[in-house]
Formats: sequence, structure tokens, C-alpha cells
Amino acid sequence: MRILQPEGWPRPRGYSNGIEAEGRMVFVAGQIGWDEAEKFRASDFGGQFRQALANTLAVLKEASAGPEHVVRMTWFITSREEYMSSLPALGAAWKELMGRNYPTMAVIIVAGLVEPDAMIEIETTAVVPH
Repeated sequence: MRILQPEGWPRPRGYSNGIEAEGRMVFVAGQIGWDEAEKFRASDFGGQFRQALANTLAVLKEASAGPEHVVRMTWFITSREEYMSSLPALGAAWKELMGRNYPTMAVIIVAGLVEPDAMIEIETTAVVPH
């Protein structure tokens, strides 16, 4: 995997502008902040983010992949304000679960998600080297 950083561009914080990778692709459907029994244990944005990320990693593990293989994430969030006020919790969960891997990312504010109690949904692409 190679991080694509155009010359003269400021280094992004918390994501990469681009990634070049070769290997077996793994696609993870949108994961929300409920547990394996489809119950929400957290009603706050940070807690739901942590669970959605843990769910993502559980699916990746089924493909013998881990956080180091993630090349792209799209986050769908229901509140910019909740997102911004939860940045310290997001950072802590990211460091714990993802380490120092910073994939390409987009964060999109949506009017709502299919599950009414969900505050975030994360869609992920990983590339596992051959």
C-alpha cells in the first residue's frame, strides 16, 4: 500500500488523500453502532462510533483482514454537532481499534439512517496483499 500525497499539499489529519494498493479486495457493508444482537448499548455518538468500528473489524477478520488493510471509509452521520463534540472520543476509539492506519475517508451528513436510533454508519473497503 502506498499513501498518495501530492507535493506541496498539506498533510491531512486523520485520513489520507489517496492510497494505491494491490491485492484481494474486501468490501464491508455499512456498519452501525449496535452489537451482534442488534441492540444499541450506547446512545451517544462516541459510543456508537466505537461499536460501528468494532463491527467493521469483526467483518474484516472473517476475511483474514485487519485495520492495516483498510484503504477507504465512508461515514454517514446524522449530526455535524454530535460529530464535532465527540472528536476526542472518536480519536481515542480510532487509536485503540485502528492504530496508525489512516485510509481515504469521506464524512457525509444525512437526514437519517434506516435504523432510527443509529447516529453513524460506516462503509469500508480493504485490500489484503496477495
